[in-house]
Amino acid sequence: PSEVDARDGRDETEKERLDRNLVELLNELRVALPGVQVLFAFLLVVPFNQGYSRMSAFDKQVYFVTLLCTALASILLIAPSVHHRIEFRRDDKAYLVRTANRLALAGLSVLAVAMTGVILLISNLVFGTAAAITTTIAVLLAFAGVWYGMPLRHRRRQSENDRR
Repeated sequence: PSEVDARDGRDETEKERLDRNLVELLNELRVALPGVQVLFAFLLVVPFNQGYSRMSAFDKQVYFVTLLCTALASILLIAPSVHHRIEFRRDDKAYLVRTANRLALAGLSVLAVAMTGVILLISNLVFGTAAAITTTIAVLLAFAGVWYGMPLRHRRRQSENDRR
């Protein structure tokens, strides 16, 4: 017996909704993962380039933090697939969807930090400190606004409309 979900008007059971949510989440991660992999590959070769030895201590520290953030983003964004494999057929999709969502949000947040770190590193090397600061702030604001601000503002407006 199916029931209409009051939130979105879909005619699906709770299990069907969880299945759909998990598939949607895993598909979203398929979009993010290639970018993380390319960034990670780029960062892994940096120390083997000739210019690395001429980088300042600050640039090397930014590089290392960015490398670690990219590794952490990879871990967090790949984790839902691993959890799904381990939890496969254990009939606990609610846990899986909830956990995978948290891991994905954390992974995307760390990815934003890693991408900002790369912008800081490259802009500092190519254009200097003033441009690096300006560019890094602009990129941070773009991530905050587009990735988080817009959907959170929409969510808040929807909540206000639901209360009316």
